[in-house]
Amino acid sequence: MARAKNTVETVQITISTTNRVRELLEKLTEEGLYGRNVAETASLLIAEKMREMRRLGEIVDDPRDGD
Repeated sequence: MARAKNTVETVQITISTTNRVRELLEKLTEEGLYGRNVAETASLLIAEKMREMRRLGEIVDDPRDGD
């Protein structure tokens, strides 16, 4: 089943990481647990961690952001 189109505007960023992290991202991607490619897997993991941090109160939304 095809995924619904993302309605939230996205921006591209570039990150540098260790070979080991890249290898782990590739493994998660190959196992089908996250994204369709390493970049999407990294993005989904970052978003998942940020949701967890918000739930724990480690990230507090700034009402001035308008989001």
